[in-house]
Amino acid sequence: MFFREENYRARSIGKAWTIFFLIFFVSCFSASADFFSDNFSWAAHGSIFHWAADNGRQGADPSPILPSLGASAALQFWGPLRVEVTEDLYFTNYEYNSALGYPMACNPENRSAFVMGFLTGIQLTAFFPITENGMGVRVYGGPAMDLRVVVLAFGLNHPADFTGIIETDAQMQTDAIRDYFWSKGRWFLPVFGTGMDFPINEKILLGFDIRCWFPLYRLWTDEKLPAIDGWRFGIGFRVTPRKTKKDLQPPAAADTEAEMEAETEENF
Repeated sequence: MFFREENYRARSIGKAWTIFFLIFFVSCFSASADFFSDNFSWAAHGSIFHWAADNGRQGADPSPILPSLGASAALQFWGPLRVEVTEDLYFTNYEYNSALGYPMACNPENRSAFVMGFLTGIQLTAFFPITENGMGVRVYGGPAMDLRVVVLAFGLNHPADFTGIIETDAQMQTDAIRDYFWSKGRWFLPVFGTGMDFPINEKILLGFDIRCWFPLYRLWTDEKLPAIDGWRFGIGFRVTPRKTKKDLQPPAAADTEAEMEAETEENF
């Protein structure tokens, strides 16, 4: 009899704790979902990139000026601070300078490799409002990675493109370019930037950005290259959907406001 009562009590306590944890979990999940919904924002953006290079010293083709499309997602976690993830997609052609042991962006007629880059940033953003209607200044910075996919350039089918000598062999150059980009941390390019947002209407913000990626890897490798090589600069715009007042209101408040507006219209 005693053991039956103890088992009954244990089961009751177990059920109580189970119900408590379920309520706690549901409450936390609901609060997290509300926090995420209220503080999450995203944007689509387009940019023009400039890959700086000292062409006079290298005898390379002009520094590339590349169009890019991308997107970003941000979560505001405290006051003006947000954590933001950005992604920019670009592509260009490269050749390999075997004398320098260095790949150089080039014109299509000199290409050996086609490079598609995914410029990924994880940054801390501070937003400082100027007006109450959404105009404000953004300042941000953080780690960024250039995740480059390197393949043999398209349309290279002439026998002279595959000589077995790296100065002229496109496949060998492509392999050397890939190895260069993915070795010694050359994919790591911290970013800093600033931007300004302007309200277009109650649903859209139009922003303008200036960004700079600096080649931190130059501290431990590529010492013989010109100082400007590896630096990247970008200027662009971004379009951010805005949360309307209705989106920010709880459902009950939104319904009440709609009913009050309907009653006002009927009275008039």
